[in-house]
This record gives sequence, C-alpha cells and structure tokens, in this order.
Amino acid sequence: MTERVTVRIEEGVADVRLSRPDKMNALDPAMFDALAATIDDLKARTDVRCVVLSGEGRAFCAGLDMAAMASGGSGIDLDSRTHGIANLAQYVAWGWRELPMPVIAALHGVVLGGGLQIASGADVRIAHPATRLAIRELHWGIVPDMAGIALWRTLARDDVLRELTYTAREFDAVAAAEYGLVTRVSEDPLGEAMALARDIAGRNPHAIRGAKRLYNLAADSDAAGALRAESDEQLKLLRSPNQMEQVMANMEKRAARFID
Repeated sequence: MTERVTVRIEEGVADVRLSRPDKMNALDPAMFDALAATIDDLKARTDVRCVVLSGEGRAFCAGLDMAAMASGGSGIDLDSRTHGIANLAQYVAWGWRELPMPVIAALHGVVLGGGLQIASGADVRIAHPATRLAIRELHWGIVPDMAGIALWRTLARDDVLRELTYTAREFDAVAAAEYGLVTRVSEDPLGEAMALARDIAGRNPHAIRGAKRLYNLAADSDAAGALRAESDEQLKLLRSPNQMEQVMANMEKRAARFID
C-alpha cells in the first residue's frame, strides 16, 4: 500500500507486512498513517476472509521510533477521537480488532512497546520462541496508550500485566504464551500463520465474521446480552446460502464454494 506497509491478497488471505526493515519496523509518523490506511482499506473489502500481519526483516516491530517522532512531531492528537472511539495511535492497534475478518499476527525478532500493542489487536498471535517482547512504555516514563490496556484485559491476568508494565522488562515468547499474550510458539510463525489463515478462509465467511463479532462484544456484555447476540447471529446464518453450501460440501466431501 505504501513504502511502510505492503499488502498482497491471494485466495481470500491478505498478507500484510510492516515494511521498514532497516529500522526493525519501528513506528514513525508515516508508519502510523500507513497502518491506519491499511486497516481502513481492509474494512471495506468483502474478498478478504483472513489477514496475516507480520514484519519484514529482523523484527515484527521495535515500537516507537523515538528520534523520528521527536524530530518530525508525531502529528497525533491524543485527546481527539479521530478514528471512532480511538485516536490514531490507538487505532493502529485497536483497528485490527474492528476488522470484520480474523487477523493472525506472526511474530519474530522483537515486539516491543507499540509493537506489542499492535500485535495484541490480532485475534491470534503465533511467535518464534526467540522473540523478545515487552510492555516497554515505562522505560520512557510513559504509560501504554496504543489500546494495550483495552486489548490485554481479555488476554492476560491483571497482576501479570501490572508487573510487566511497571517493570518494562523483556520476556520471551515461551513466557508470553504462559502469560496469555501469545497464542502459541512456532519455529515458523509466518508459515503457520498463513496455513491457519487458509484454513479459516475455507470456512463460511459469514459465520467466521459472526463469531468474531460475538467474541468482540464478550468482554463488555452481560450474560443476557451475550445470549441475545448468539441467537441473533445464528438466526442470520441458519439456512443461508453459505450455511447450506457448508453442509453440502461436508456431505459430498469437497471444498465449499462460498459467496462473499
């Protein structure tokens, strides 16, 4: 899409890559703008059934490029809600959660500060065991402010998050999986993420999107609201063309042919 983010779409899977490898994909103003534009574009697409998010080069994302942000000015108004419920800095992480289709993050190298918050917006995170992660903001005397708090509350224990935030210490992917910040560890995170994305892309896209909507509301919904939402989603799916096609494909032992 730009020199900061590349997007390749094939067979319903969008391969999205942070592309500033010389700076370990650190976040500068151009990267913020490119990520927001990419999210906006994907929101409007019906031909994408799953997204794989990764980083080019040696790392997923090293967090903020402090020199670039200081010299050029971030251009981010933290006080204004410029992107729905979020400001721009929050949107580049929270926006992946708002996409209608699932997002899988493939992590390697370093995933620090804002990089971890961006990865946390994904539905699933697969990391190489040597990946180094950190809630890094206290190292710079600030707090996590790129939607991390809103995203991590459904991933890890409160006391674990507090300890990692207060100390800003690094931890590896094995520990991250124990904490809940990584879904699983793999020697080939990008290959495994692409395989999972193709699996998801082969299932009823309307059911996949409905399931994501249900999980997105779960953190803020009471039991009555969650039960009502389940019923509403199911009523839209039952006997729909894609649902009937899924049944027929299963019975005939063939790949389903869905309508997006």
